Amino acid sequence: MTKDELISAVIKNCKDSNLSKRLAGDILDNAFDTISKSIKKEKRFAYPGFGTFTVRSRKARKGRNPQTGEEIKIKASKTVGFKPAPTLKNML
Repeated sequence: MTKDELISAVIKNCKDSNLSKRLAGDILDNAFDTISKSIKKEKRFAYPGFGTFTVRSRKARKGRNPQTGEEIKIKASKTVGFKPAPTLKNML
């Protein structure tokens, strides 16, 4: 699903049929921005019935350059992990 498809689906499922595509897009952009800031600040964001986003740390490790086969060092990094809620898992 693309961003445009998501905006259209939100408008379609909204009770207020006068919601403009631009306003719906702004609302979604702000929602995702707020979620991102929450994950950065609190290291966690949970939405009941959907799931939990958490910051996960990856250790430094060795890897290989796929073109040359040369061994390289991959730095430690942080990423976002997602654990779906049981409600979401059962829908699949």
